[in-house]
Amino acid sequence: MEKFKDATGEEIIRVRMPRNEEVFGIVEEMLGAGRFRIACSDGKKRVCRVSGKFKRKQWIRSGDTVLVKPWEVQGDEKGDVIWKYKRAETEWLRKKGLLNF
Repeated sequence: MEKFKDATGEEIIRVRMPRNEEVFGIVEEMLGAGRFRIACSDGKKRVCRVSGKFKRKQWIRSGDTVLVKPWEVQGDEKGDVIWKYKRAETEWLRKKGLLNF
């Protein structure tokens, strides 16, 4: 999250937003082996995996807000976690009305 001030002095925050088919999600349950049950903003619950590279850098727990990319095959049931939002970023997304599920 980067903070900048514009000409009026208002703070501008840069937050990773969904692109293409990506959706917001909230981790409901840790299933083990790098897999999680996630409630997504499109109303579906998916079992999502975390890649090894991302798993070593970030700890993901229940209640965290993440960005999910559904699979091309079985996209309604499975997906990949591609981003984890920090607490301040999650609050900013809620304040903007983007996390209303």
